[in-house]
Amino acid sequence: MTEDFAATDCIIEAGTVLCGLNANGQMHLRHDVGIRVENGMIAQIGPLAAVGYGRDSLPRFGSPEMIAMPGLVNSHHHFGLTPLMMGVGFAPLELWLPRFRAMRSVGPRLDTLYSAIEMLESGTTTVHHIASGLSGTPDDWDSATDAVLGAYQEIGMRVGYSFMMRDRNILTYAPDAEVLAKLPFDVRSWIEPQLAPANVPTGDYMAFFKASRSKWQERNGQFVRHHLAPANLHWCSDESLQMIFATAREAGCNIHMHLLETERQAAFARSQYGCSAVEHLNDIGCLGPELAIGHGNWTTARDLDLIADHGCCICHNASSGLRLGSGIAPVNAMRKRNIPIALGIDQSNIADDRDMLLEMKLVWALHRETGFWNDRPDAAAVLQMASEHGAKTAGYGGSVGRLGPGPPGDIVLFRPRPGARAVLYAPTPLTHAGVPRATT
Repeated sequence: MTEDFAATDCIIEAGTVLCGLNANGQMHLRHDVGIRVENGMIAQIGPLAAVGYGRDSLPRFGSPEMIAMPGLVNSHHHFGLTPLMMGVGFAPLELWLPRFRAMRSVGPRLDTLYSAIEMLESGTTTVHHIASGLSGTPDDWDSATDAVLGAYQEIGMRVGYSFMMRDRNILTYAPDAEVLAKLPFDVRSWIEPQLAPANVPTGDYMAFFKASRSKWQERNGQFVRHHLAPANLHWCSDESLQMIFATAREAGCNIHMHLLETERQAAFARSQYGCSAVEHLNDIGCLGPELAIGHGNWTTARDLDLIADHGCCICHNASSGLRLGSGIAPVNAMRKRNIPIALGIDQSNIADDRDMLLEMKLVWALHRETGFWNDRPDAAAVLQMASEHGAKTAGYGGSVGRLGPGPPGDIVLFRPRPGARAVLYAPTPLTHAGVPRATT
């Protein structure tokens, strides 16, 4: 975000404001109010006449017909042009990822701006950008990272940034040396140089993380947060994981780790360690409140108990799990354990774009289940996933994701469809009231 835009003072008028969930899990609604933004922060929410009194010179946005809500957060994002746009059709993850090697690049700045525009169009103001990996020399890492973060700064989005790290099993779930030994010479000669990420010491990645984080904290700390992203259990040795977690805990940053996305990943952990992936992370001291697990489609009840006990988060990527046939995360079981759930669009949603509103509708419908009294996520809970919980995993917990005096003015205005205002009031559920509420 440019300095001039970030410092804009204004008044926003809205017929309804969705402030965030209250302690009872219901949306806190305010009606017919004004929001005063000062130096990019929310200074006041209240009756429009009081908020605007003596401030006639301030620019005004919105109208009594509009709905204001917190800016949305895409908690799991990789790149701009989607694989499908680049000619990679859908397939199971393990067959899909190798095809990325044939994709062309448009450069990190343009690629980032493309998806950032799509996100902003649907009200997403914060993103956790997880670079698929770093290639080349440390100077190349630096220039690519600066181009990505500079693009978000240019367009005005907040960003959590991390890069995926691997130190083993780049090609399959088996050691690379075993796989290479079975390949024809010409194929082995072509692909072996592409395994360079496995040869980079984790300590080198940690040094780059610290340097880039320090630079961007000084340059644009209000809008950039650095995190760490071990790629997955089968891609990272125990020693690498323990170094990454130690670094994150020392720095006070988050960790976002792909885990149990596919059934094959779950089988790898059982075969390699004799326990689940989550149980193994627990055994080596790599569970904690700094961890957001990306996907978690194949988590067991025991896994979820451990995740809840250690205060971890889950990032649910519904479209990705469906499009690649990877699985559906047990969201309702997670919610029963009070595990915070964020939402990510991953490579793209079911429409092959970054419309977070569409992703929210999918999540709402996907976990309805059958039965009268199931504790299924309602619209307010899904909005919390896509705002407050997402902000926590992206590094903006406690500031972004709710509307009230104090937080940044990341506010989205919607013009509702006819009739929407009738449902923008907290109802008393008749079937739960315990006494007759209606007569015929």
